[in-house]
Amino acid sequence: MTKTTIRADTPIARFMRGGFIIRDARMGRVVCVANQKGGVGKTTTASNLAAGLAKAGQRTLLVDLDPQCNATTGFGGTPAETHPLVSEAALAENVVTTAVTNLSLLPGSRSVRDVERIAEEARDGSMVLANHLACGLHAWDYCLIDCPPSIGELTRTALAGSTEVLMPIQCEYFALEGLTQMIEVIRDVMAARPGRLSFSGIVLTMHDASLELTAEVEREVRDFFGEIVFDTVIPRDVTVSEAPSHALSVLDYAPRSHGARAYTELCMEVRDCE
Repeated sequence: MTKTTIRADTPIARFMRGGFIIRDARMGRVVCVANQKGGVGKTTTASNLAAGLAKAGQRTLLVDLDPQCNATTGFGGTPAETHPLVSEAALAENVVTTAVTNLSLLPGSRSVRDVERIAEEARDGSMVLANHLACGLHAWDYCLIDCPPSIGELTRTALAGSTEVLMPIQCEYFALEGLTQMIEVIRDVMAARPGRLSFSGIVLTMHDASLELTAEVEREVRDFFGEIVFDTVIPRDVTVSEAPSHALSVLDYAPRSHGARAYTELCMEVRDCE
């Protein structure tokens, strides 16, 4: 699979066609995992992909920007009292280690006041938070940012500080609902910071090969988005849902499961998108 850049002036129906991305040579890949819909496997994908990359020997950081903090608790972490993006301390000072070798975590915060502060500064056009995020990510080969299920200011801030965006889409009837808005937000960020953000790809989640509906949704998504859809699909697998309750990725909780195999294959595809 080839990673493709969405240019700000590209029509939505053809945004898989290309351009070039200019990246700071000191910075690794910063992948924003985003979708405005909830329950599509966004946090699950960010967490298991981060674990897979770490197990492949890549220095990896998982950034939890979702106020629900599921990525944080899913690895046994504790949500921060103050959101790292509004803390006066350097971003690296808020990073904690996990039980997975090579995987670090920037905990999220459930503070409504901090989230409102981020939103207010972003609405005022401030790039302080985005720059704070970007400048703190040079120590890792990969950074996975788990965004909230919205197209609000937290997601926009994450996109502004990322080099690429990955979108999980659930294999259900309303899979494409609202994607136009998400794509417009991505294009706005690209227009504001040309040459930085690219589209890593779309991954189909909760895939049930026994259902005709799943096949229909997959066909529709692949027909519309073309080559930017990952070959790997993430199956419905109870072990994927169970793993966070044990503070583990599915790769550690059930390494021989279908879910673990799928996330391993997705990890390989993401690494091939250089």
